[in-house]
Amino acid sequence: MDRLAVMKSYVAVCKAQSFTGAARSLGVSGSLMSRHIAWLEDDLGVRLINRTARSVSLTEQGKQYLEFCERILREIDEEEEAVRSAHQQVAGTLSILSPKWIGSLDVSDAVAEFAAQHPQIRVNFDIGMVSDRLYEFLNQGYDAAFQTHDLRDSSVRVRRVATLPFVLCAAPSYLARRGIPAALSDLAQHDCILHRQDPTWLLHDEGREVYYKTTRPAFTSNTYLVLQKAALQGMGVAMLPQRPIQSHLRTGRLVRVLDGLSVPTRPLYVVYPPGLHSVQRLRVFIDYVSDWFKQYPLDEISASEPPALASGAAHAI
Repeated sequence: MDRLAVMKSYVAVCKAQSFTGAARSLGVSGSLMSRHIAWLEDDLGVRLINRTARSVSLTEQGKQYLEFCERILREIDEEEEAVRSAHQQVAGTLSILSPKWIGSLDVSDAVAEFAAQHPQIRVNFDIGMVSDRLYEFLNQGYDAAFQTHDLRDSSVRVRRVATLPFVLCAAPSYLARRGIPAALSDLAQHDCILHRQDPTWLLHDEGREVYYKTTRPAFTSNTYLVLQKAALQGMGVAMLPQRPIQSHLRTGRLVRVLDGLSVPTRPLYVVYPPGLHSVQRLRVFIDYVSDWFKQYPLDEISASEPPALASGAAHAI
């Protein structure tokens, strides 16, 4: 029999001094109340309650056991309320994992600003390798992770917080030295800067998907921050996330190439386990990051700013 339920029945009988009144207060039958008390006395091997036709009174052992039950039930209620309050408070520790290339973007600005505005939350933001197994970040002790792949895994929940645009670009010094590519096929005569985890470029040409892969990249790295620096040094053509290089596009330190082709955007998700969706600090974090990208949208380059170079008819390679 459920010990906790029996203890609650015993306390109710003692307070009401009536089996009928106790049963009414708990919303159960009088017969169930009687069975609970009978089972308790049989289990303890002592009489707890003296019963008469009109009254209920406690034995000395019954008084002692009542104090014990009240103390146990009170401690349970207090502990559950403490857990419930902590669950709802915007406080505690929040551990977030991000792939290297995402963490080196302005995602880190959003996380840092969140931490500054919520000092009651201790934020751990780690940048490293994220396993293809989406739930692996949980085994590593993280509450949530950033991800850009489309997700189909019932073991985790996801929320899309932003869209990340990409552009093909190069430094003017490189284009002055090597020429401006007019078509996708021209890239075979150009130096290309590649992310090691994304060696094939997916492009859209008038609604058609076009894949381009160079066999001998001029420079590779596992982070777009380094690729951005290589592009600024004039080392070749790169496909880079647009948000962190927007100022370079405005000033002309980097210019778009093959502007007739479109580069697909990538979604930015926050991934977290199903049980954490109601944790207040996680909800506040996800809402903040989503609002941050809305607050700082990617402004389009106006016609008065440095134009893209080398638009031309593209074809599949």
